[in-house]
Amino acid sequence: MTSVMRFLSSVVNILCIPLHLIHAVGLSGIYKRIFPICINRMAKSYNKKMHDKKKDLFCVLPEFKKAGGQLTILEIGCGTGANFEFYPPGSRLICTDPNPHFEKYLTETMAKNDHLRYERFVVASGEDLRAVEDDSIDVVVCTLVLCSVDDVSQTLREAHRILRPGGAFFFLEHVAGDTSTWTYFFQHVLQPLWYYCGDGCRIIRETWKYVEEAGFSDLKLRHIEAPLFFIIKPHISGYAVK
Repeated sequence: MTSVMRFLSSVVNILCIPLHLIHAVGLSGIYKRIFPICINRMAKSYNKKMHDKKKDLFCVLPEFKKAGGQLTILEIGCGTGANFEFYPPGSRLICTDPNPHFEKYLTETMAKNDHLRYERFVVASGEDLRAVEDDSIDVVVCTLVLCSVDDVSQTLREAHRILRPGGAFFFLEHVAGDTSTWTYFFQHVLQPLWYYCGDGCRIIRETWKYVEEAGFSDLKLRHIEAPLFFIIKPHISGYAVK
């Protein structure tokens, strides 16, 4: 099956040559403007299907608030703000995303979530959060982002750096399926096309391995099956404490 998988992946890769060329000559900037529109629609559907799982994940956020202070949350790759409704009232929120065109949707989402204190929006990749001080954040949140960053390990190092001792990194990510499944097979076959449809998304990443090796003092990680299209059913969910 491995040889068939590789052959079909090569075929898809050849069919994606026009997309490779568009990306190579720098015309993908147009897509950066369109992508937030697509994500704004998709996020609503994802939240509806994943509501209970997100609620279970984020219900422990208040445990990481310092006594007598506000809970400070920084979200990497905040997108349209799909997680905001799950954050505790009174939380101080810093948003980061490498795509500046998401800010319009963030403003709209914040207006609907006035239980939060919106601090600022920083245009930055997960690998480079230099605008944020060391040991300054209670909670870092990262959902459906580690699949598309260029360097997962560096993103996790940045999250670890900005977290205060005792702070936590929360994650919810789709990942590669089990090697014995058709999900794994089709993930690898469709990866060349999926990369462009998902703005750099790698559906074949074994993201849990990076989290396990990131040097956190305590890790709560679960493999779950999401009620979604079979290609992105495999997920990991949990949090890691600095």
